[in-house]
Amino acid sequence: MKIQELTKKYNEKTVLDQVSFDIHKGKVTSFIGPNGAGKSTVMGIISRLIAGDQGTVSFDGKRIEKWKSKELSKHLAILTQTNNVQMKLSVEELVAFGRFPHSGGRLNEEDKEIIEQAIDYMELNEFRDQFIDELSGGQRQRAYIAMVIAQDTEYILLDEPTNNLDIYHATNLMKMVRKLCDDLGRTVIMVLHEINYAAFYSDYICAFKNGKIAKYGMVEEVMTEEVLSEIYGVDFKIIDIQGKPLSIYY
Repeated sequence: MKIQELTKKYNEKTVLDQVSFDIHKGKVTSFIGPNGAGKSTVMGIISRLIAGDQGTVSFDGKRIEKWKSKELSKHLAILTQTNNVQMKLSVEELVAFGRFPHSGGRLNEEDKEIIEQAIDYMELNEFRDQFIDELSGGQRQRAYIAMVIAQDTEYILLDEPTNNLDIYHATNLMKMVRKLCDDLGRTVIMVLHEINYAAFYSDYICAFKNGKIAKYGMVEEVMTEEVLSEIYGVDFKIIDIQGKPLSIYY
């Protein structure tokens, strides 16, 4: 996936300014940066939820606005920050929604098999008949990710997937995200505020500041004291744990 010169303004305020970078296939890329840096705006433009003012997003040799919605949904799935389901749905029914771009609501045996695999992969079998609003935050988030997995797309976009989760559920969720890449070969793009999760579970990090890319590269290239201090405006200390550069700010 190639992002070229994305620009976006709201009421004359530039929130994205000539942003360009590539997403590597089969890898986990995380967007980090302070509030208002442009992370979620880029995610919204990539997923076609937001229209950019200038610039292009393309993959498989085709600009994203040229894709028909039904075809695009077979290649790209997004989980936004807010996922409010108004209907009374069980976990299994929610996950089945992921097959809609393929089945049009008429599930065949292949669809049912993929739904079963997604439920099993996210370890939701014991909750499959429970209603979504009866689950804990972590269980509910896993159910939404199972729905995304069932959509069976190459690209998976997750906007702050650990939002409102405690450490236990957030860590387990990040492990699941890593497995999507390593076991299923998916390309995962995430917006994260917790930079240590980004460092430990990502392959590449794109750091934003004031609507521009401050630094883009592999984890060890971005996770330095100098880069993080410049981006966030506080002093950082980098320590090495299991070969990963993790940060402490003070």
